[in-house]
Amino acid sequence: MVKSSVLGYPRIGAEREWKRTLEAFWSGKLEESELHSRLQEIRLNHLRKQQEKGIDFIPVNDFSYYDHVLDTATMFGIIPKRFPYEGGVVPLSVYYGIARGTKHATASEMTKWFNTNYHYIVPELDGASPVLTENKPLAAYREAKEKLGIEGRPVIVGPLTFLKLSKGYDTSETDAWLNRLLPLYVQILQELEREGVQWVQIDEPILVTKLSGADVKRLQTIYETFAGSVPGLNIMLQTYFESAENYSDIVRLPVKGIGLDFVHGLAGNMASLKELGFPADKILGAGVIDGRGIWKASLREKLVLLQELAELVTAERLIVQSSCSLLHVPVTVKKEASLIPELKNALAFADEKLDELVLLAKAFSSGEAVISDELEKCERALQALNHSGERNRIDVQRAVAAVSAKHPERTLPFSERFLAQQKKWQLPIFPTTTIGSFPQSAEVRKARQLWRKGEWNNEQYDSFIREQIDTWIRLQEEIGLDVLVHGEFERTDMVEFFGEKLAGFAFTQNGWVQSYGSRCVKPPIIYGDVAFVKPMTVEETTYAQSKTKRPVKGMLTGPITIMNWSFVREDMTREQIACQLAFALRQEVEALEDAGIRMIQVDEPAVREGLPLKEKDQAEYLEWAVNAFRMTTCTVQDTTQIHTHMCYCEFHDMIDSIEAMDADVISIETSRSHGELIHSFELNTYKLGIGLGVYDIHSPRIPRVKEITAMIERALRVLDPKLFWINPDCGLKTRGFEETIDSLRNMVEATQIARARHCLKVQ
Repeated sequence: MVKSSVLGYPRIGAEREWKRTLEAFWSGKLEESELHSRLQEIRLNHLRKQQEKGIDFIPVNDFSYYDHVLDTATMFGIIPKRFPYEGGVVPLSVYYGIARGTKHATASEMTKWFNTNYHYIVPELDGASPVLTENKPLAAYREAKEKLGIEGRPVIVGPLTFLKLSKGYDTSETDAWLNRLLPLYVQILQELEREGVQWVQIDEPILVTKLSGADVKRLQTIYETFAGSVPGLNIMLQTYFESAENYSDIVRLPVKGIGLDFVHGLAGNMASLKELGFPADKILGAGVIDGRGIWKASLREKLVLLQELAELVTAERLIVQSSCSLLHVPVTVKKEASLIPELKNALAFADEKLDELVLLAKAFSSGEAVISDELEKCERALQALNHSGERNRIDVQRAVAAVSAKHPERTLPFSERFLAQQKKWQLPIFPTTTIGSFPQSAEVRKARQLWRKGEWNNEQYDSFIREQIDTWIRLQEEIGLDVLVHGEFERTDMVEFFGEKLAGFAFTQNGWVQSYGSRCVKPPIIYGDVAFVKPMTVEETTYAQSKTKRPVKGMLTGPITIMNWSFVREDMTREQIACQLAFALRQEVEALEDAGIRMIQVDEPAVREGLPLKEKDQAEYLEWAVNAFRMTTCTVQDTTQIHTHMCYCEFHDMIDSIEAMDADVISIETSRSHGELIHSFELNTYKLGIGLGVYDIHSPRIPRVKEITAMIERALRVLDPKLFWINPDCGLKTRGFEETIDSLRNMVEATQIARARHCLKVQ
């Protein structure tokens, strides 16, 4: 009988009860004992659901109080030196301090988990002396067995992946760090073996990226050590997000099972299996159900795939599983009452994917006839969506094809545009601005809710939004900012807002996924052809501009970010979807310019997130991503200044592509890793306008003037003062009123200090 498995389950709960519990604790409304009690209840409910669905291998230790990588670091006592810690189990005050910052210490860097929209806390190894503070996988295993009778499969982030994702050590110290960590991993595994654990899932997603010869040797050392230390423990070495690199080395490792992604890594993994075979003494975890996508799987196609795999690996050595953790998808489709039937029937969220796994295991073991009704229902649902009018708009497809055939570029090069824009705007050295959003208070959220429920009419809501704009235009002038924004009070989310106004999008009521910590997002669904309907941002932006003589930026989200932060259709390439989005957004840019808005920010914080994990695919992606941005912005006048914003990325390996976007000004989220980015500019020259985020908006602490001044001075060592802007590192929607005001005042004061120091140098 073929078994089913899932690699992880969403933490947040169908009603986001996990998020609300954390935030209640952080705000002081919940005692620590109550936090533990509520989170245990949520955790057990998730396990119980998988048990009742019939999943054979249920993961434990995939649940977290914030982030699974942070869990691993604190389990090993790896605590940044700026946080008070005296050993033993890490207190929640320290755990959450590392994640969120405190009044006295900055938070650790946060960055994306491979090429997903989930962000993890980067472990800081500098100065740490690792020791096992608690065996979290063992505690999770015991809880599942004692409370629910579940023989769980503990999940652990593997040593090589953990090291490669950490910072604070030189590459020459890698082996020394491995030698420090390996005994701790062995201790965890030995305690699990003594407890009677049958299977352990060790996640090594780093194995889908390019490894050095030294890393391959380290991999061999790790798993040979495990095999010698815990001979009775079955290890499932799990990869995901792409096909495994160094396949021949991986399959020779002394582990009982190897998990491969046959969704996003289908071509590469299948080629490796056919060419090199699969060991007869190992179990293959076949990741055939997409753990990152929301579309219903064609069960017939998946059964064909499983049959193909069974010709290479005997059926009794197959486990049917998700391609990765279901962390990346919403919890259930059942609560979505407002979606059109053609769309809803074609969706599968986490709970529905559990059903798919069980059905596939059942059919593969007993024959298709046992699920014939489900097979027919599935195919009808998928065909209905593919034949819908929304997916077959010939007018849109033809218009986008015509525009895509032309190379998008501005009339003048940046050097000439810069002079024209300087003459037009007459801005001081080091212009100050913000990224776009201002705090969305409880009052703002309540007003939006009243309007959406119909308790407020459009006039009432519009009047409220204008009052918010009035307040913040006045505050920005009082603070002394040079370039203002309207504040985005009418927007729930930077992607959802635009999706609601464009054709081809749909929105769930409860389709939330975790982005970082308790931050949850509800990605739109791009299910049809994307088209511009009418101006989306002109009204609020022009109103704000009418209230001040200082320039107000129009604020848009760029095509690549909208695509990467949405769930997208699978019947078109991502490049085709990006072009449709770019063409629609170009029409909004032109509408803003026609209305007199001559500074327009087109944010692309997620460009790096879409970068393929395979080096061979990256150049092609960057080329069409850059073209999509340029398609959005290339038709404006030379004096219209195009801004963009990006979250922190490995700047040095993308600098050519970022320059090729040809934005007049780029702002980059860098405050948590400012030193690394400055080093990138020491190695590379950047010739366009740029603003490095000078303080961290994810932390509640107010940055001191001295800190911001130091940030500015470090940046000016390698950047042209004439091209340098000063701004926070991201939008301010999630921050409080007073802390936002105080932080911006400190930023402006630091700017004035910098101007006094550098003014004579650049005249």
